[in-house]
Amino acid sequence: MSIVGEPPKRAKIDYAMAFDNADLEKVKFPHDDPLVITSMIGNSSVKRVLVDSGASVDILFYDVYEKMGYVDSQLTLSDMPIYGFNNAETKIEGMIQLPVTMGTEPRQATCLLNFLVIKASSTYNAILGRTGIHAFKAIPSTYHLKIKFPNRNGVGEEVGDQKMARSCYVGALKSGGVWGQVLPIEDLDVREEEERRGKPTEDLIPIPLYTEEPGKVTYVGALLQEDLK
Repeated sequence: MSIVGEPPKRAKIDYAMAFDNADLEKVKFPHDDPLVITSMIGNSSVKRVLVDSGASVDILFYDVYEKMGYVDSQLTLSDMPIYGFNNAETKIEGMIQLPVTMGTEPRQATCLLNFLVIKASSTYNAILGRTGIHAFKAIPSTYHLKIKFPNRNGVGEEVGDQKMARSCYVGALKSGGVWGQVLPIEDLDVREEEERRGKPTEDLIPIPLYTEEPGKVTYVGALLQEDLK
């Protein structure tokens, strides 16, 4: 005897995700800071993860990949080219699929993401691009410095670290370009972190953005030529 019927339909999760003034409680204004979060990648709590909807792929930098305990033999070969901000092609060491967890219990979500592992120093440890954002069905807001995503218990969220985001920006300036030095994941010794960073290459000076609002400034290297300043 057999019973034939329709297979059970997959449960739909449908929650409205919105941002309001309550999400701005800990954000310091004025700001144009990027959204930088801490996420569980594999078995490591990784700081300085840039959420970048302008990136089409998810990236893990090789130095961080090694510090997380992975080896080259775990990488899948990939011949996909990747281009940086200067339009220069960067070689991909390989690809690895790792679980990424965002949020806190009970509103937590985990997705398996394919990371491209590249050897390039960066002020970030990893980049969560559109592939990862879409996998979580997430909505990031750089204005609110927060990313929200649905899960079975409602809407989860990961709050950006504004101080960390500004540290990444200053690190890029001190390095003389977009790419700086790779900074450590959470469980590294603080003394090791300071030794790896080294001393700043030059001082920074404030440049007013508006003549009528002198308090709003950005920072540039003190050694820049006057016309570039």
